[in-house]
Order: sequence, then C-alpha cells, then structure tokens
Amino acid sequence: MLDETWQRLVQGACDAEPRALARLISRVESREAGWQQAMQALYPHTGRARILGITGSPGAGKSSLADRLAAGFVARGHRVGIIAVDPSSPFSGGALLGDRLRMRDAATSAAVFIRSMATRGSLGGLAQGTRDVARVLDAAGYDLVLIETVGVGQDEIEIVKAADVVMVVCVPGQGDGVQALKAGIMEIADLFVVNKADRDGADRVEADIRGMLALSGDDPDGLERVFQTSAVSGAGVDALIDALSTRAARVPLSADRALERSREEVLVLMEREIARRVRVRLEGDGRLEEAVRNIRCGRSDPYSAAESLLADLASFEGGAHE
Repeated sequence: MLDETWQRLVQGACDAEPRALARLISRVESREAGWQQAMQALYPHTGRARILGITGSPGAGKSSLADRLAAGFVARGHRVGIIAVDPSSPFSGGALLGDRLRMRDAATSAAVFIRSMATRGSLGGLAQGTRDVARVLDAAGYDLVLIETVGVGQDEIEIVKAADVVMVVCVPGQGDGVQALKAGIMEIADLFVVNKADRDGADRVEADIRGMLALSGDDPDGLERVFQTSAVSGAGVDALIDALSTRAARVPLSADRALERSREEVLVLMEREIARRVRVRLEGDGRLEEAVRNIRCGRSDPYSAAESLLADLASFEGGAHE
C-alpha cells in the first residue's frame, strides 16, 4: 500500500507535473522504500511509449544527435523523454551532466524531459534502473523515450536491450570503424548512424558497415539500416527520424522480442531481490562475517564459503516451508 507521499508523486507523474515527475524518478532510482509499489501503481498507465536506444563510442556526437532528434520529433507532435547515462563525478558521485550542455534546444522545450543517470563507477544495476525511469516517463505521457549510453561496452549493450529500436553512432577519424562495431554490438543494432558526416572518411565508414551487414545478413524487413548525419548542420536527421518512426511503428508486431525483454526483466528483478534478501539474512545472523574471518585466517576459501552459505540458506528455506 502506497503512503500519501508516494500516491501524490505517482498521481503527479501521471498528470505530467514536472516537479512530481522529477521527485518520483529520484526516489525510484535511489530505491527508497515503497519504490516497487509505486512502479506497480504506474504499470497500468504504461505501454504506449516507444523506446529508442542510442549508443556508440565517446565523442561520436550522441548527445548532439539526440538533441536534433528530440527537436525533430517534437516538431512532428511528439513528447520526448531523454535518459542520458552520464559518467559520475569523482567527488559527489552524481552525474556530470555533460550531456545536457549539448542538448540546449531540447532542454528548453516544454515537450522534452531530460534525466541524467550517474554510472557511479558501475553499471551493474543501471539497466533495470533505466527501464524503470523509461516506464515512469511513459506513464507521464512521453510517447518517445531516448536512452543515450556513455559508450559502447557490455553494460551499455545491456541498457539498450531495453529499447525497441537501437541505433549505433559511429564517426570518421576514430580508427578502424569495423573494430568499433565488435563486442556484440552488431547483433543488437537496428540502425547505424555515421555522424559528423561532413568529415573525410564518412563514406569509408559507411562502406565498412554495409560490408559487415552483408556478411551477417540483410534486415529481414528490407528497411534501410545505414545513415549519414551531421548533428551540427542537421543534414540527414530528417531521414533518420523517418527510419526511426517506421521501425518504432512496427515494434508491436515483434512479439518474440517483447516476450524476451519481459522475461529478462523479471529475471533481473528476481536476481536483485534474492541477492538483497540473502545479504540481509547472512549479515543479520553473523554467518557472513564468520565466513570472511575464516577466509582471512586461512581456514577456508571464498568458493567453499559461498557453497557452504548457500547450503545453509537452502536448508533454512526448506525447513521454513515444512
């Protein structure tokens, strides 16, 4: 049961009140007591937004491109939420907010809501947190949500798995373009964007991408997948928006992808909750500290300790259900 404060925030978010929306996101992101019940209350109001993921190497112009995309979508009548995953400040632990400096047009639009999320040195639970924030924005009536990651890597891939359409942003002049597209990024990308296309080498990067796509197989939908853009001049952005709109409109037809995403989200939520309960129980009765001391004294090792603690927990749970 939600308390009065949570109820006001949930209702305010559904009414698209910016202050209530910001406060609700902060409390959900920090996992304050009651956040799960708040998300349960919000869930019936979700399912309308399309989620667009933007990833790519640092310096590829993702933030500037997101600014252009947001402005273009707003001009077409959309309300846009932007989730910018920022590096953490080494002093405060908060997001550095560098992305917002490059989104000046979007930041001043009443139809755009920007939220920065700090990595805090680790993206371990950030994928689920990003899903939660996107869902809050969905409930608030933002029909398009852009998720911009810090850069290409395994954690970023996990984040953009929450997206309906994923675009990878590349840029000329950063070495081997093919090398930058490895580490599984080819499998999760729907579109490839060669940004800063006014630079020398843009055509070469596009040719490399098309070569890799030819080896991996064409898009089964037969849609164009590679675009050149310039976030500075706006060249090519309208064509990219058209392609994103076309793909986003087809998302509800992809039942297998939706089922897999829901399955993954349930498992992640269960894993994190199980880990939390295990930690609370082990730290509460002192068994974890005893196991750690035994390791430090050489009487045990981490592998044996983990196996023994899991066996004790399984025994305890079995007895509790008898």
